[in-house]
Amino acid sequence: MVKWVYSFGEGKAEGRADMRALLGGKGANLAEMCNLGLPVPPGFSITTEICTYYYVHDRSYPPELSDQVVSALAELSERTGRFFGDFGDVEGPLLVSVRSGARASMPGMMDTVLNLGLNDETVEALAKGADRRFAYDSYRRFIQMYADVVLGVDQRLFEERLDDFKDERGLVADTDLSGDDWAELTHDYKVIVTRERGTTFPQDPNEQLWGAIGAVFASWMNPRAITYRRLNDIPEDWGTAVNVQAMVFGNMGETSATGVAFTRNPSTGEKALYGEYLVNAQGEDVAAGSDKPSLQAAMPSAFTQFENVCKILERHYRDMQDLEFTIERGKLWMLQTRSGKRTGKAALKIAADMADEGLITREEAVARVDPMALDQLLHPTIDPEAARDMIATGLPASPGAASGEIVFTPEEAETLKASGKKVILVRVETSPEDIHGMHAAEGILTTRGGMTSHAAVVARGMGKPCVSGAGNIRVDYEAQTLAAGGRVLKKGEIITIDGSSGQVLAGAAPMRQPELSGEFARLMEWADVCRRMAVRANAETPADARAARSFGAEGIGLCRTEHMFFGASRIVAMREMILADTDDGRRAALDKLLPMQRADFVELFEIMRGLPVTIRLLDPPLHEFLPKSEDEVAEVATAMGVEPARLRDRMHALHEFNPMLGHRGVRLAISYPAIAEMQARAIFEAAIEVGQRSGEAVTPEIMVPLVMTRPELDRVKALIDATAAAVNAERGVNLAYSVGTMIELPRAALRAAEIAESAEFFSFGTNDLTQTTFGLSRDDASAFLADYTKAGILAADPFVTLDRDGVGELIRLATERGRQTRAALKLGICGEHGGNPASIDFCEEVGLDYVSCSPFRVPIARLAAAQAALKRK
Repeated sequence: MVKWVYSFGEGKAEGRADMRALLGGKGANLAEMCNLGLPVPPGFSITTEICTYYYVHDRSYPPELSDQVVSALAELSERTGRFFGDFGDVEGPLLVSVRSGARASMPGMMDTVLNLGLNDETVEALAKGADRRFAYDSYRRFIQMYADVVLGVDQRLFEERLDDFKDERGLVADTDLSGDDWAELTHDYKVIVTRERGTTFPQDPNEQLWGAIGAVFASWMNPRAITYRRLNDIPEDWGTAVNVQAMVFGNMGETSATGVAFTRNPSTGEKALYGEYLVNAQGEDVAAGSDKPSLQAAMPSAFTQFENVCKILERHYRDMQDLEFTIERGKLWMLQTRSGKRTGKAALKIAADMADEGLITREEAVARVDPMALDQLLHPTIDPEAARDMIATGLPASPGAASGEIVFTPEEAETLKASGKKVILVRVETSPEDIHGMHAAEGILTTRGGMTSHAAVVARGMGKPCVSGAGNIRVDYEAQTLAAGGRVLKKGEIITIDGSSGQVLAGAAPMRQPELSGEFARLMEWADVCRRMAVRANAETPADARAARSFGAEGIGLCRTEHMFFGASRIVAMREMILADTDDGRRAALDKLLPMQRADFVELFEIMRGLPVTIRLLDPPLHEFLPKSEDEVAEVATAMGVEPARLRDRMHALHEFNPMLGHRGVRLAISYPAIAEMQARAIFEAAIEVGQRSGEAVTPEIMVPLVMTRPELDRVKALIDATAAAVNAERGVNLAYSVGTMIELPRAALRAAEIAESAEFFSFGTNDLTQTTFGLSRDDASAFLADYTKAGILAADPFVTLDRDGVGELIRLATERGRQTRAALKLGICGEHGGNPASIDFCEEVGLDYVSCSPFRVPIARLAAAQAALKRK
């Protein structure tokens, strides 16, 4: 027979801490505390497998569960000397709590019922053993909680009746009510239940118990639990356990109390007890708090015992613990222990301190810190205590928070920035020509686009917050307004964006500035010892490159050269090249760009001295460099000395219905080889100049994008090699370099063995590879991908977390086939997945040599890469 119920109590238990998948975290830890001999009220856990059964079988239970629960209740009665549901002898009623307990901690997300077992008869028996006030206070709490959780009666009805009752009698606090008052209110509460439900409040404790058990299992699928699981990547099929435990009471007078505590400060990591308690109160009262003496002063004996328990549990679990406890008439009872949630700052300090104390190893310290928690340390965040006037939500596209005046054009952003003002750039969507305004803004808000849209990618690279895809906002460029939720905000008004949550707020929210502690540097050093993969950065500006080095990047894995052409002094020459009718005309324009491009690479090579730099040849379609509106066309035509009609004709000629799959990447180098020649020459001349100046050779890596066939790569590689030979001859040197390609198309992955005959390295461009594998537009899919993840069709947004089964299979296949051809083939990833811990884990699994991500994600990638390596030791 399958065992569905596991008992614990009196220093022994049928479960253990390592059975959390079956017993849930709470049940496993209650069992473990019993096994440690700590004071735990006895009880039993109904396994998570019942939760699975419950949903598979139309919210019903296996036939044998009832007998196992009856048996566990009998054992519980024997351990406590009290009786449950036995109306023949109610001198010592057994009251229980019924609580959830998932494998992963989900605080407050599911339901709890306390004081279960009380009815019109057992309340009188409880009064005999304690006092009337306590008994009826407990009964009215139970009715309110059970009616809310199990029967679906709005608890505000009970709160309103309590407030009215106190007003009628001139009473102020709950403590002013007598036993008779609570008895009268209990009657009123039952009347509310009958009125709202059409049935009387259940008096049979067994009926109460099964109602509460069903409510807890049902709460696994309540909206807040579903949302919490989605936000914290907790699988739906894990289910929750149900824990039934003998009640102990913190509301039995001035020698009783209830509280919560952490063995270390969860905000700072300081090694000191941190918590709160209330005298003469039950668990749900603790959150209210009050001014009171310390527990040590109020109940010294119980505090000494509690302090000792905290030390035992922290040593045993080798982690900071989050505890719930009750003191009943001077006796301490432990109700829960679990690894405590903590801020990123506290996580670093606790891990480093515990390693110093010898409680854990350095490797364990590295494994303990959630890489994404480092975001709190690298970006400003909104003060968690601050009120939020939220007007809209979008996608959390780039972490951090910022406030500023609303502006709608990049030019406005740049102008106001120059005058010392802070701005938020609001666009329907951004394009490469907005780069100057994005750089000037404190943050970026777009109404369209996904997690890998232009705005998201560029903002992450700059370390600026970004909320993208805020589809409930309407932007009116002409009126210079944004509207959301019935509110209209004008240019110049202040908003705050939270790129970590996707929230858009009215007004300036108070901020907390990032702090990098000494523990951060130490943990990063320990992580670097553990990891196998290198971590590079996606960077093309000097500021990006310096930030990357400061965060520990080991090179540049992707330099997007197109971003270098949008400066005011360069865009004119770029447009001249695009408008040129002949190859000579194009080359004349490119000759103007050559010294600018060479200077860009000189600065990058100098900043990244001694580290590899991978430079991608021009990738986006040429129309992205041309003006968009009629006013812009007229302005550009005047500046260039050409007729607007000519400019419009060229724009029409370059127009594409699907530019992401159009004339871009390697296809530009095939059609316009002079562009690739200019870029290659700029790279080689810059590398030689820096090498000669520093005495340290620079070995550039040139990457050809969007290759689908080997002949394409061969043709462009021949052009690069010829340019290298010419530059070497001119300078009298023999510069070493390598040529590789981005694997961004399924065909390229499938033909990796053939492509590797020419390519010296592969870099998986997972943004485009995800697009082309799924057939999704990364800029448009955000409108419906949430429906897919909510329905369980997709486990996660594939543009955020790498799709192992599809995209991952192509990467695995290309890795294997490429290395069969070229054993020393260098392999990396440079899409946005390079900064995602789950995706980095996959990169370690398939044996890539490096990941590359935005500069501000480098620490996250370093830590995630270390954890991925440790996982496979």
